[in-house]
Amino acid sequence: MVAVDLEGPYEPRVSAPGDSEAPPYRMFRWERSIPLRGSAAALCNNLSVLQLPARNLTYFGVVHGPSAQLLSAAPEGVPLAQRQLHAKEGAGVSPPLITQVHWCVLPFRVLLVLTSHRGIQMYESNGYTMVYWHALDSGDASPVQAVFARGIAASGHFICVGTWSGRVLVFDIPAKGPNIVLSEELAGHQTPITDIATEPAQGQDCVADMVTADDSGLLCVWRSGPEFTLLTRIPGFGVPCPSVQLWQGIIAAGYGNGQVHLYEAATGNLHVQINAHARAICALDLAPELLSAGEDTFVHIWKLGRSPESGYIEVEHCHGECVSDTQLCGARFCDSSGSSFAVTGYDLAEIRRFSSV
Repeated sequence: MVAVDLEGPYEPRVSAPGDSEAPPYRMFRWERSIPLRGSAAALCNNLSVLQLPARNLTYFGVVHGPSAQLLSAAPEGVPLAQRQLHAKEGAGVSPPLITQVHWCVLPFRVLLVLTSHRGIQMYESNGYTMVYWHALDSGDASPVQAVFARGIAASGHFICVGTWSGRVLVFDIPAKGPNIVLSEELAGHQTPITDIATEPAQGQDCVADMVTADDSGLLCVWRSGPEFTLLTRIPGFGVPCPSVQLWQGIIAAGYGNGQVHLYEAATGNLHVQINAHARAICALDLAPELLSAGEDTFVHIWKLGRSPESGYIEVEHCHGECVSDTQLCGARFCDSSGSSFAVTGYDLAEIRRFSSV
């Protein structure tokens, strides 16, 4: 296991003369921000991004209290439209608080998923047409236990959503229409789910293509399919794991102590430990570099790879940005090449955008 500890100024490795192996690092600059009607709530993973290249648009989704703000913007950051979605009331006298908004890209359609303290809502990608509503069953919860859903990811033609009980709900999504079915409930956690990450299995057998994380830091590694199979558990160490990502069989897990751990998904072995942030990590993303954002106001970009000789996981720091005096709560790449990214922060009434130079 390799430990990477960054202290002080964050600088990429400087290429030595004749060092043909050194990767070209991209630098980023602050672009035009996108204004919000209200600031983002202090929730981890509080930013979702959907790129629509055919329409030359990017959609952004941010949670604030009982509503989710949906925005569309042109590539240069000019906001074109903004609307709000509210959580379905269900039972109760007060409006439910939304815990996450996320676009799920399936092979045949894109759905917008909202989770809250009352249930799960699924919309067509533009957020105008609701196609499914699932109420949470609080029967097993104690009177003092909060009931909520959190953690959203698409895997094949399934959408997986985590819950306060530690169970993961698996919804079978048809090619069109509202005939969505709750097909399975996955039991592997004892504490609330924090995040779910998936990657295409590409038809290989015994491939770990989904990982779920919880408030205790436990990770469960799954193989998706008509029936999901639990492959291994990676024990926690008393620190929550707010965000996870999967990349070519590597699990990147961000923890509440500011560390990023890189595990082998197939075995659960820890390869790299990065002391990446001074405070809790709030979001991770991949495209294909790893993006990490923390409550310490910093965003970092890391290059991941494997040594061709040993097969060990390698990591290098590429770039860092500081959003001064801001507790970050969401961060996402805005395109699949990783040439731009966006962040949200608590009490920050805008989405900050950065693009490569």
